[in-house]
Amino acid sequence: MKHQLIDTQIHIATGGRSFSNDGEALVLLHGSGQNHLTWVLQSRYFAYRGYQVLAPDFPGHGLSGGTPLESIEDMADWVIALLDSLDVKTACLVGHSQGCLVAIDATARYPERVSRLGLIAGALAIPVNDQLLTMSDEALGKAISVMTSWGHGPMAHMHDNTQPGHSFLGYGKRLMTSNHADALRNDLKACNNYSGGKAAAAKIVQPALCILAGSDRMTPVKFGMAMADSLVNSERVIMNGAGHMLPAERPAEVNDTLRHFLAS
Repeated sequence: MKHQLIDTQIHIATGGRSFSNDGEALVLLHGSGQNHLTWVLQSRYFAYRGYQVLAPDFPGHGLSGGTPLESIEDMADWVIALLDSLDVKTACLVGHSQGCLVAIDATARYPERVSRLGLIAGALAIPVNDQLLTMSDEALGKAISVMTSWGHGPMAHMHDNTQPGHSFLGYGKRLMTSNHADALRNDLKACNNYSGGKAAAAKIVQPALCILAGSDRMTPVKFGMAMADSLVNSERVIMNGAGHMLPAERPAEVNDTLRHFLAS
């Protein structure tokens, strides 16, 4: 759906169902250089099981207008502004990668607005390789190719797919090239500059589910486990052999794990 937020028209995927702000919303937050298509195999799944799904494109991403935001804190404030504009009182925030930082920061600073957390392939800090930062500024196409390669596990590189007829690497590249030219650079800088994850996590008491990828080269699983350890009310699931792009690589397992958590 299209939605006007402040002075920008943004796009929000609702899983093909009309959104209602009654009760808890399920808000899916994409990662660096991504957009709502990260969640294409989650949004519809949960929407057709009775959840009120919001999978927004951040400004300058996907089908949203505006320019990309420049800090994790700005993104967290933007998420809360989005909830306010839709009159959503409480939400379960589910983040992937950078989306985990946004979800953690938002929960720490607006605890009354967040009922629980789903953190997928995340960590409390996501430092970015200097070479990738430079590429995102000077050679965007190469940066997208490198990030797509790093972001997928062995199965994807063998051109195997749990969804027959789909290409992980091809889909990943097409998704990232659909964003504003500055989106990836701004996102990577925002992740690199964010240092508040540990302090934010210490304030969080809401139930949290950490879904981690055993073969993650972008946020290695040991950092995801440290994230889970820092949350006082968390559980973790490790999907061995999977890469960073868990929502695409292991959609059935991610959906089942998240659904069990939401039902508990």
